[in-house]
Amino acid sequence: MKDGVYMEKFFTSVTLNKELCKGCINCIKRCPTQAIRVRNGKAVIKKEFCIDCGECIRVCPYHAKEATYDKVDIMKDYDYIVALPAPSLYAQFNNLDDINILLTALIKMGFDDVFEVGSAAELVSEVSRSYIKEHKEKWPIINTACPSVVRLIQVRFPNLIDHLLPLAAPVEIAAKMARDQAIKETGLASERIGLFFISPCPAKVTAVKSPTGMLKSEVDAVLAIKDVYPILLPLMKESMDNMQDLRTIGRIGISWGGSGGEASGLLIDNYLAADGIENVIRVLEDLEDEKLQNLEFIELNACSGGCVGGVLTVENPYAAKVKLKRLRKYMPVANNHMEEREYDELYWTKEVEYQPVFKIGNDLKDSFTKMAQIEELYEKFPKLDCGSCGAPTCKALAEDIVRNEAKEKDCIHILREYIHKITDELIEIDKEIDNR
Repeated sequence: MKDGVYMEKFFTSVTLNKELCKGCINCIKRCPTQAIRVRNGKAVIKKEFCIDCGECIRVCPYHAKEATYDKVDIMKDYDYIVALPAPSLYAQFNNLDDINILLTALIKMGFDDVFEVGSAAELVSEVSRSYIKEHKEKWPIINTACPSVVRLIQVRFPNLIDHLLPLAAPVEIAAKMARDQAIKETGLASERIGLFFISPCPAKVTAVKSPTGMLKSEVDAVLAIKDVYPILLPLMKESMDNMQDLRTIGRIGISWGGSGGEASGLLIDNYLAADGIENVIRVLEDLEDEKLQNLEFIELNACSGGCVGGVLTVENPYAAKVKLKRLRKYMPVANNHMEEREYDELYWTKEVEYQPVFKIGNDLKDSFTKMAQIEELYEKFPKLDCGSCGAPTCKALAEDIVRNEAKEKDCIHILREYIHKITDELIEIDKEIDNR
């Protein structure tokens, strides 16, 4: 296998604006998969390592990291459009006491209909409860609603793939149900109907453009919450006097917007919920080392606070969680149920496989040889992990050198020693010349 063979296999929604990049090392120190390097004074994103968590977007002081998503004007490309609002959208607004105000505003914005993703989330919760009971041999089962977590497991924790919950994400289920409903009501061809997911994060954009567990996404476009937010604010004021009853979710559905919401919808006590990419990695490491025993379910969210902490949102994630709690106070537990015969429609249709992007060699012998080279190089470095070389750690620099992507003298400490050596040699030569 050649290095970089996976470059074309994955779409990544996090991109770099080179004109804004100043070559600082904030991003390389924050990236959880060491997917970023600084080369020739500019950051470079190694796509095969990127999990689209958006942490580089969050920490870049120059706003050089950007998320790829669709713009609002794409709405005009379809004859009939349906909004698929994520539960995290409801938590972005102050003094919202009835989500029908928000849903009505979406209609005023130009959507012909609204299908809440939280409705499908309640169905996923119901099917998940059955799956967990029937597959004790796979405990603890890991949620798959966060695309960054699934991608992280694919590239760093292959032994845990079998623990993944093999269910489609709520947005995919919502999109399929919304499309079927729209075709039935309008008689339009499927391609003339646009299903628009209003997303809190770039990872969900990637999940639509390059889906996991299925061949093709049902979603036609992904809008950012931060783009829709300013449009909805004035429309919500108008909606208060002419509000439609569009809400279809209960407590379980809306709770998916924050960390712990999915797990609480399973109605079990024996679970663990962690949010924030560093915490997620720690949990996965402990799980791989078999330190976490007797758990039925593990909910992991790459963003702090859960989906409300996505980089495409506008509200503080912890304030947003409080707002979700207030909104669900007078809701029923759930509004959506399904028949047993429909369960199969929610499962993955494509196997999720290990992606060995961190593999060094082409075969076992080559890998051992290159690992030995990496260790030899690593011992030469000061082990300060300063990032001045453009790599996040000294070990990462050693790996880059073996991959022919960097040089030893990229390390300023090695370069300084080299310069001192050359200087001393020049001084000696100068002395010999003077003595002649």
